[in-house]
This record gives sequence, structure tokens and C-alpha cells, in this order.
Amino acid sequence: MVVTEDLTGRDFLTMTDFTREELETMLSVGTDLKKKFTMREDHRNILPAQTLFMVFYNDSLRTRNSFEAGMTQLGGHAHFLQPGAIYTPALEGDEIAYETERVSDVARVLSRMGDAIAIRIYGSKCKWMYGKGQQILENFAYWSKKPIINMESDVYHPCQGMADVMTMYEKSGHSFNKLQGKKFVMSWAFSAGKKPLAVPQTGVLAPSMFGMDVTLACPPDFDLHPDIIKKVEEYSDIQGGSFEIERDMKTAFEGADFVYPKSWGILDAHGLEGVREPNPDIMPEIMNKYKDWKTTVDLMDVTKNGRGYYMHCLPQDRGMEVDDEVADGPRSIIFDQAENRLHAQKGVMACIMH
Repeated sequence: MVVTEDLTGRDFLTMTDFTREELETMLSVGTDLKKKFTMREDHRNILPAQTLFMVFYNDSLRTRNSFEAGMTQLGGHAHFLQPGAIYTPALEGDEIAYETERVSDVARVLSRMGDAIAIRIYGSKCKWMYGKGQQILENFAYWSKKPIINMESDVYHPCQGMADVMTMYEKSGHSFNKLQGKKFVMSWAFSAGKKPLAVPQTGVLAPSMFGMDVTLACPPDFDLHPDIIKKVEEYSDIQGGSFEIERDMKTAFEGADFVYPKSWGILDAHGLEGVREPNPDIMPEIMNKYKDWKTTVDLMDVTKNGRGYYMHCLPQDRGMEVDDEVADGPRSIIFDQAENRLHAQKGVMACIMH
């Protein structure tokens, strides 16, 4: 396994902080480690006795367990730190109101005790103030002398993005080049819950970085942040892919190789020059207008040769976002994605913590 020195010690806050070649390196390392895991080959010599501190403002199933299992398999250990059980790290000026301590103090303490810090914060834990979670991660990165890993903020979910690309890479003959030109659809889907924007925003960014033809399908009320759309357009030009926005779910699915329908929340129209906030009070009224945005077998039939793959980050809202026949059907690769959270993250950790 080859680990490039220029990745060592770097933060993993968003995939866009890395070149395509660097992302391929981390994913290739993850693929190699997946083979070792499958063959039960001991690889605890990768990060022997290293410590990952995991700060979970939000609950987690796949993220927590994939990082804990991954660190164990690489020879290290992951500490689960949940605000409420520890002092909740806050930005300067917020520590009084929250009766806690600053991120700057927590980051410097933990970075002296371990080898990396991973953080998950979004949604209600940021009072639904779009960008505040990412700001906290960046503040950790400023003060920490060890790598910071984004386990999902309110803007990006790079760990999910890496697992998604790894899964599509596997379904495309284990070739990054074969992702070029394949049609990928990130579609909004109905749900009664409040969902952050990190997954769909990374969901359109990641395939655009690998030259895929990306379609964003959503009602006008659910447009993603314009800064994200601009980046997707730039990557599409650089990598030779394409990008379009479609307002009809069925039209978007036509001829698609991969479809990724999930729910996300609403950005208010105000605040374009600064913070943009999802408004949870108006979501139900607007979301209920689009209950027909659900993935069905009939909808999957219009994908490429009726054999397009169904993707989802999980947890999914069955009966609202998707029918069981699709989620549990032969074209569903959602559990491949979930499994690859483990392997893709091991590739990232092996490269930046090595």
C-alpha cells in the first residue's frame, strides 16, 4: 500500500480541498484495505496505537460504527465524545451562553493527546443556521495541530461522498475512468422530516469531480446553495462532464446509471450575502405539495435500460422517499454504500493520519 506524503497531516473538511488524483489515491488505499478486510489479513500496522477523538453533536449509526471499527482494524482506537457527557465545544462568544468552553481550547487539548479529531454537527445543533457547523469545523482545524475530519456538517458530508464514489467505482468495473460520462441523478424526495443539505450538496459535487454527467432534480423551493452549484459547474467543465437542473423527477431519471433520491430542507431567500438559514417552520407546508416525489419501481424502469442503480445514504424514509420494492430490490446498492463508509474512511485515515 502506497501512502503519499503530501496527504499526511491534512484536514478532511470537504472533498473539494483535494484534487481528483488525491481523492483517487485515498479511495485506492481504501479499496486495498477492503480486500485485506475481506481476506481477514491483519492490517493493524497502519495506524498502530493512534487515537481518533470523535465529537458527536448529532446522533449516528453508520458514521460512529464505521469510524470505531475502522480505527480498530487499522490498529488504533476511537474515543466517542458526546456533548452533554463532555463540555460542548463552542465558538468564541457562545461559550458563556452554552456554559461551556471554546473550540480553541478543546482543539488544542485533544490535539496534544491524540492523532486526529472527527466532528459531526448540523441541523438543530447549529440552530438550523446554515454554515455554522462548517464554521465550527474550520475553527477546530485552525487551532488543532492534528488533522480534523468532517463526519457531516451542515454544508458538506465528504465521508459519505467518498463512500458513494467508491460504490459507483465498483459498479463501473473498478475503474475511475469508466465513471466518465455516466449519468448520475441527485433528486429531492418527499419526507415529513427536516433534513440537512450536506448529503445532496456533496452528492452533486463528488460525481462532478470524476467527470460524470450530473443532474440535480428538485422543485424550485429546494434549490441547493448557489455556491455549491457554481462549484459543480466548474468541476464539470474541468473534468469534461455536464450538469443540469431538472424540475421533473421522471424526466431526470430517464437514462440514468445512478439515481440518488433523498429529502433535504429549504433555504430561505434572504441572506444571500451572508448566512442562509433553513426555515423549519415553513417546511411542512411546502414539502406537502410534492408528495409525489417518491421513488417507485415504475420510476426506476425509466433509468438506463431499466437497470439504473438506486442509491441512498441512509436512514431512508420508506413509504415517503422510496417504496420497499425499490429499496430492497435488485438494483439497490444502499448497503454497498453503507459498507463502503468503513473502507473509504479507512483510506482517508490511512493517508492523512499515517
